[in-house]
Amino acid sequence: MNILQAKAPWLPERLDVRVFAQASGQISAEAPLTRFVRLAEEFFESAVDEVPAMMQWRAEGSVRTDSLGGKPAIWLYLQAKAVVPLQCQRCLGVAHTVLEVDRRFRFVTDEATAEAQDDECEEDVLVLEPVMSLYDLLEDELLMSLPLVPMHETCPVPVVMQVSDPGVAPEGGDTPVAHPFAALAKLKK
Repeated sequence: MNILQAKAPWLPERLDVRVFAQASGQISAEAPLTRFVRLAEEFFESAVDEVPAMMQWRAEGSVRTDSLGGKPAIWLYLQAKAVVPLQCQRCLGVAHTVLEVDRRFRFVTDEATAEAQDDECEEDVLVLEPVMSLYDLLEDELLMSLPLVPMHETCPVPVVMQVSDPGVAPEGGDTPVAHPFAALAKLKK
């Protein structure tokens, strides 16, 4: 498996973040986008065959003092970049969208501490688990970086903006289309 280029045998699927941070561990890797099942559910169906095979990512661990000036804390710096096929909401074609993650996480011992400190800090605060999956964290961050409304900057095809009301004449048309209930309106008089 030539995916990882690391000095130590860090396994992203089962990473002891504490040990990783204490060793100032680093991982630079590529992962197949097919690995991220929840992310793949967001892909434009007709463009699934066009999905680039790999996503590049890296992680660095460290131990340092938190932003509140307390005792040394476990930190994880995570970067990732992937191009995913989404459906443009303007032209309805495929929009190859770059998703990027550039986040710092500080780990605390329990959920109550994380909740109390999360609003006060710029970094994200997570609960330290004995073993975690970097892939799950990556997928969560990629999902949160999805645009609310995917669109091209400039659509590659002309976008037709037309009213779908059958009673409105198409652009350039002189006569309106007959409304299906026009005969009922005459009976009402």
